Amino acid sequence: MTTGHKLEVKKLNISEKQRADILVQALPYIKHFSGKTVVVKYGGSSMIDEELKNAVMTDIILLSLVGIHVVLIHGGGPEINDMLKKIGKEPKFVNGLRYTDEETMEIVQMVLAGKVNKSLTQLIESQGGRALGLCGIDGGMLKAKKLSDGDYGLVGELDKVDIRPITDALANGYIPVVSPIAAGENGEVYNINADTAAARIAAELSAEKLILMTDIKGLLRDKNDESTLIEEVDINEVMMLKRNGIISGGMIPKIDCCVEAVRRGVKSTTIIDGRVKHSIIIEMLSREGVGTMLVGGKD
Repeated sequence: MTTGHKLEVKKLNISEKQRADILVQALPYIKHFSGKTVVVKYGGSSMIDEELKNAVMTDIILLSLVGIHVVLIHGGGPEINDMLKKIGKEPKFVNGLRYTDEETMEIVQMVLAGKVNKSLTQLIESQGGRALGLCGIDGGMLKAKKLSDGDYGLVGELDKVDIRPITDALANGYIPVVSPIAAGENGEVYNINADTAAARIAAELSAEKLILMTDIKGLLRDKNDESTLIEEVDINEVMMLKRNGIISGGMIPKIDCCVEAVRRGVKSTTIIDGRVKHSIIIEMLSREGVGTMLVGGKD
């Protein structure tokens, strides 16, 4: 194929046969997901490490180029913490959620909807993709009310989701990059947990798959032994795994988001290790997969 200029491709230390084998093995997965929607929640170490960040963007662009509709929902905790410290404000967390007073909310909105969102959009564009940066307030996409279960300040729980800004972007060939900030009924602005936002958006989009990127291998039977990874969990098993202490701590809200997404119609959700380079491609386009997949209950 002639494109009018020489395409520079990084040389991999594999044979042409190995390269062909890789492509052939990916073909059934490409056929399965082509034309379908996948929502990726992007966060953790892969947002800090530049090599991992570039790998994530490459993965997303590749999926988009083979006809998969990718929606990227991002966090930005480290960047928010850095900005708070610059103004002399110590980050505060309550039950794992960021306590968000009015001053903190201004920083959250500035960092997530501004710096982080636009830098990710630009990075995708610089690598040959087409991206459109969106905030949950844009087009009335995310509507929320104050989280009532405890005092978290301006942390919201989603009330309504209008996916039209996202579907419009997808229809025009863009990768939507969404920051999880929502509008209240009376002009308030709320900080929304990125996992929660991704799960709800995936459900409203009737997504084929939801991927949550994190900094651990997945759900482990023994949290101190990565060889005890549980590769697949039926959502009907979740309560038992909680009672047995296998699902505990920070894994509880992630698993709960996955369960909620599956119950709302998402075909499968997977918690993957964002510390692994190209973990999204490994999960999507190989038989091995990576992380822990949650699937619909079998009655």
